[in-house]
This record gives sequence, C-alpha cells and structure tokens, in this order.
Amino acid sequence: QAQLVESGGGSVQAGDSLRLSCGASGRTFTYHAMGWFRQAPGKEREFVAAIKWLGSTTSYADSVKGRFTISRDDAKNTVYLQMNSLKAEDSAVYYCASDSLDIGSMNSYEYEYWGQGTQVTVSS
Repeated sequence: QAQLVESGGGSVQAGDSLRLSCGASGRTFTYHAMGWFRQAPGKEREFVAAIKWLGSTTSYADSVKGRFTISRDDAKNTVYLQMNSLKAEDSAVYYCASDSLDIGSMNSYEYEYWGQGTQVTVSS
C-alpha cells in the first residue's frame, strides 16, 4: 500500500522559513511527478508546486514563485518544499501528492496518492 507522509509544518512569523518533507513508502515514486497542494479554511485545495522525475522540471503557482522551492531525492523517496519569506496568506494545510504519470499537473484530480497533510500557520 503506497503511503505519503508530510512533516515539517508549524507556526511561524511572517518572513520566516519552513521546509516541508514528504516521505513515500510502499512503492517507489521514481518516474512519477510529485506535487504540493494546500488548502486554507473555507477555500478549495490549490496547486502550489510540482516536480517531474525527468529532468526534475519544476512548476509553481504564481503566488509562491520566487519564494518556494520544490525538490526531490529519489534515493530517499522524499520530496521537499522549501518555503521562504512566508506570508499570512500562506497559512493552510499542505498536502503532498504523487502524479499517476510524470506530468506535474496543476490539477489535483491527476494525482494518484495523497498524504494526510501538515499544518502551516503564519502570523503577521
């Protein structure tokens, strides 16, 4: 049974940094794109960033471009999200997801496996 587990969330001040990790088990996620999404209270889940396996090509939502960096370590079956210059509007539950292919889509329905999420709270 494939499983994704996020960690690294917490409560920080605006301008601080956090690094989220997503560990995969049960199967290798090599050859699959990985993504990060987030959901704030009362809002729909939204795309944050994705990274393909082939070439480690990355993509970002405009709202986080230049502040967040997604990376992957396939030897550790782990994906990271480095979040710098955090803002109050970044507060949400952050989810890691595995694409069924190596596309790195912005659409959540194209992702096959999901973690349980980790809370990020940014105080202004």
